[in-house]
Formats: sequence, structure tokens, C-alpha cells
Amino acid sequence: QRLWRFLQQNHPADAGIVYCLSRKRVEETARWLSDKGRNALPYHAGLDKHTRAEHQRIFLQQEGVIIVATIAFGMGIDKPDVRFVAHLNLPKNLESYYQETGRAGRDGEAANAWMAYGLQDIITLRQMMAQSDADDQFKRVLHHKMEAMLGFCEQTGCRRQTLLAYFDESMEQPCGHCDNCVEPPQTWDATEAARMALSCVYRTGQRFGVNYVIDVLMGHTKDRIVQNRHHQLSTFGIGDLDNNEWRSLFRQLIALGYLYADIDNYGALKMSPDCKPLLNGAKQLLLRKFEKPTKTVKSKPAKPSTELQAADTPLFEALRLHRKQLAQEQGVPPYVILHDKTLAAICEQRPDSIEELELIPGIGVRKLELYGEDLIRLTRQYSRDELVLADATD
Repeated sequence: QRLWRFLQQNHPADAGIVYCLSRKRVEETARWLSDKGRNALPYHAGLDKHTRAEHQRIFLQQEGVIIVATIAFGMGIDKPDVRFVAHLNLPKNLESYYQETGRAGRDGEAANAWMAYGLQDIITLRQMMAQSDADDQFKRVLHHKMEAMLGFCEQTGCRRQTLLAYFDESMEQPCGHCDNCVEPPQTWDATEAARMALSCVYRTGQRFGVNYVIDVLMGHTKDRIVQNRHHQLSTFGIGDLDNNEWRSLFRQLIALGYLYADIDNYGALKMSPDCKPLLNGAKQLLLRKFEKPTKTVKSKPAKPSTELQAADTPLFEALRLHRKQLAQEQGVPPYVILHDKTLAAICEQRPDSIEELELIPGIGVRKLELYGEDLIRLTRQYSRDELVLADATD
């Protein structure tokens, strides 16, 4: 239902991609969207080659189609006017998320990335990792990447800055478009809890993973903890957070760079130099408030870079219809004929001659020869209608 609200409020007729973790959910979601009146098609490796090719062709050549897919979809797909990418499950890592969301807005126009995830997603991903035939070191790498993905979801700062930082890039100012920038999340003062967590990592020798450190913090008298005499530490049983809240805290500490998981040492938590100002009281730490059981990460709709005036809408729709007819005749996607941005520029500038039309971005010599006369005819037709309406009003 949250996905439906997102689509209806932001993309009631746009093309987009919905990613799901399993083939079963792909089929169910595509059927559900179709029942609600959207042109939605499934795409996954379980479909035969002909069906996959046909669904891909429809997605590329028709407007307003939604593809519901596993990660099998997208490689080599270049559809510029994808207006949204939605995830109904948590991606395995930030690399996948970055690649998949990058399939929206390739025409330079505004696009949205939206995601919903729950505890079951985390359990499923961990089960998939545990059942993998990969060696233990590779599994630890996968686990660390998943934790980074979770940390990205739970952090409170600009998502664009966080995403770029993960790939060793930077952006000086917040993007101003992500959900955290537009509507800052509720936070809590995690300074003291973070000090407890970091202190416990330090006092246990920076030799243990998240699960062990949380057990110490929660005062669990497990054999291993007693054998290591960590039940005698000052951080044993300290604080009043529950298991999920401690996990959320550690994920965010990792995402913010205060801690990192040493993959070569079985995922042991290590402290970074950034911990010092936090531990000595020189820095306050505000973190996203833990929400349960499910949370949604979504971007607020961005304003399109090309906004049509109300009076331009009829011409714009007429141009789109003409483009659709040409695309069907030629067996190509509509954007191959002309981009939406080009159609919007025609509406705004109202060229009255071939010479004026040639000045519109996206209209080259070949397209001018093929489509120029019809575009001018439609533009003039709209202008005449407007004059007739004005005369009738007078």
C-alpha cells in the first residue's frame, strides 16, 4: 500500500522499475499493480527467454510501463525517461543500490528513488549468506556490506553525501532533495550510548564482532563471556537499550566511520581515530530514532527541471501522442523520436518556422527533415485554437 501511495502521489502515469528480492514477490507485485490498473510486467530469470525479451521490448517502446524485477533486470538497459526506481526489499549492498537507482532520470529530468524494508529482509539476506558456498572470509565481506547498507538507511544526514562518501567521493553541501534533507528524521542524543558502545569495544580488546559486544553490553552471562572474564568489565550490562536498538546504534557508528569491521579478523570491530572527540566529550552525537517494526526510506518528489505552464499542456499532450504514433510506426521507443525535454521546449518557445524549430535543443538536421513540418503544424494548430478561444471569450 505504501508503494501504491508513492506511485499515485508522484508517478501516476510514469515509467519505472520496482525491484524485489524473490521471483515470487516479483510475480505477486506485478499482478497486484496490474489489478490496480497500472501496466506492470514481471521480469526475472525464471521466465522463458521469449517472455523476458517481450517484456523488455514493451518497457522500452511504450510509455508508462512499470517493470517489476529481480536484479536480473537492468544490465544494458538504457531508457532515459525512467522516472522512479523503487525497492520493496533491502538491496544486498550499496553497490547494488547505487547501480539500480542510477537507472532513473538518465534524461536529466527529476526522478525518485524509494525504498521500504523490514526485519524479514535482513533475516532473509543473512540466511542467503549463511547458506552460500562461499568461504568464510567472503561471507564476512558480504555481511559487512549489508551492514553498510543498513547504516545508510538509518543515518540522519544527507543521503547523497553518505552514498558518495562510501565510494570515496565527496560533496560539500547537502543535496537538498533526499528525504533527510527535505524532512529531517526524529533523532535522539546517542552520545552517552555511543560512548558505552565504543568503550565496550575498547575494553574487550577490539577482537570481537557486533554480536559479542552487544551480549556484553546487555549483560548476558554466556560461557565465552565468562571465560574471557568480560562479565567483570565496567561495560557489562551497562545502559538500557534492547538488542535491536544496540544493533541500530552500531550500524550507524559504522556508517559514520567511528567503527569498522575488520574483515580479515572475523569481522572484529575496530575503532577509528574519529572516536577520540566523541569519547572525550568534545562532540555530541545525534542519531536516527529507532523505529520498529518496519520503516520506509523514500525521497520526496523533486520538482521537474522543466515545468509546463497550464496553457502548454494541451500542446504537450498532442506532441506526445504524435510521437507515440511515430514510435509505433518505426518500432522504436518514443524517446528515440524526441525526448520529453525537447517537447517541453517546443511548448515553451512555440517555433513558427523550420528555422526557429532548428534552434530547439534536441532537434538535429535529420529530425528536422523527418518531423519538422508536422511539429510546426501542431504548434500552429494549438496557437489557432488558442486564438479562437480568446475570440469566443471576447
